[in-house]
Amino acid sequence: MKKIIAALLLGMSVQGAALANEVTIYSGRGEALIGPVIAQFEADTGIKANVRYAGTAELATLLQEEGDQSPADVFWAQDGGALGAIAPLFADLPAEVNEGVAAPFRNVNNKWAPTSGRSRVLVYSKERVEEADLPASIDDLTDEKYKGRVAWAPTNGSFQAFVTAYRVVHGEEAAKAWLEGMISNETKVYRNNGTQIEGIANGEVDFGLVNNYYLGRYVANDAEFPVDQTHFEAGDIGNLLNVAGAGIVASSDNQENARKFIDYLLSTTSQQYITLEGNEYPVVPGIILNSTLEPFDTLVEISPEVDIDQISDLEGTLALLRDVGLL
Repeated sequence: MKKIIAALLLGMSVQGAALANEVTIYSGRGEALIGPVIAQFEADTGIKANVRYAGTAELATLLQEEGDQSPADVFWAQDGGALGAIAPLFADLPAEVNEGVAAPFRNVNNKWAPTSGRSRVLVYSKERVEEADLPASIDDLTDEKYKGRVAWAPTNGSFQAFVTAYRVVHGEEAAKAWLEGMISNETKVYRNNGTQIEGIANGEVDFGLVNNYYLGRYVANDAEFPVDQTHFEAGDIGNLLNVAGAGIVASSDNQENARKFIDYLLSTTSQQYITLEGNEYPVVPGIILNSTLEPFDTLVEISPEVDIDQISDLEGTLALLRDVGLL
C-alpha cells in the first residue's frame, strides 16, 4: 500500500512539475509574426508554450464562455477593444509592469499590458492621387470627390475597433451618419487590410483605411510599389492609435509562468523583433524603430486622445454595422 501511495504522490509531483514548466496562451495574434517570439521564449526560459491561435474576437468569446474552467493562462489580443471587454476576467498586474511602458500605450488600471502599437492610416495611389487630393479628416471621405474611390474592410477587427472609438469620441448618431455616408459614397468592401492595398496597386480604388504596418510588407518586396500612406490632421479619429496586448486569466493556476511570458513580451528582445519584423510600434523606450514608422513624438502629436479601455463595446459596434448593412 505504501508503494502505491508513493507512486501516486510521485505522479502528482511529476504532473505539478509539468504544469509549472508550461503556459497556455490564447493568441489572437497571427502565428506567422509571433510564432518566433514564442519559440524564443521557450528556448530562453525552458517553459513550454501551448498556444491556441484564432481570431481575437473568437477567443474573447471563448474565454467568456469557458469562465473559470478555461485552460488559458494568458490572452494575447490583437486590439485594445477586446482587452477592455475581457478585462474583468484578468488578474491584476503589478504596477511596475505598466510603469515601464510609454505613456500613450499604458493601461493605467493594470489589468493587461500592451505589447505593441499600430496607428490607423490612409493608404493611397502614388499614381492617381495628388497631394491636394488627400483628405484632412476621415470625415472628408464622404465627400462626392471620393465617390467610388475608397476601400474599407468592415469585418476587420481593427476597423471595428476604430468604429468603436468613433462612437466613443463623436457619439452613436455621428458614427452611424459617417458609415451611411461612406456607403452612399460607394465605398468598396474588401476582405482585409492587405487586399485594400493590393486593390489600390491594381487600380481598383485610390484610397484605403488600414493599419500602418501592412504597407511596409509590400514595400520591402518592391521598393517601387505604387502605394503610399499618410495620416489625417493631428487629433483626427482616423489616426486612432490601437494596441495589441496581453493579460493573465484570473482563474489560471499557473500565473507565475503567465507573468514570465508577459515580462518576456516587454523585453528588449521581443520588442525589437516586433518592430523590425512586424512594422509595429514598440511600447517600451530604447527600441530602434522600424524605418517605415513615424518618429515617436510625431505619433503622440497626431494620435487622438482616446482611453483604450473605453473602446471595449465591440457588441455595440457589431450591432451598428449590422444595422447599416455592413455585416
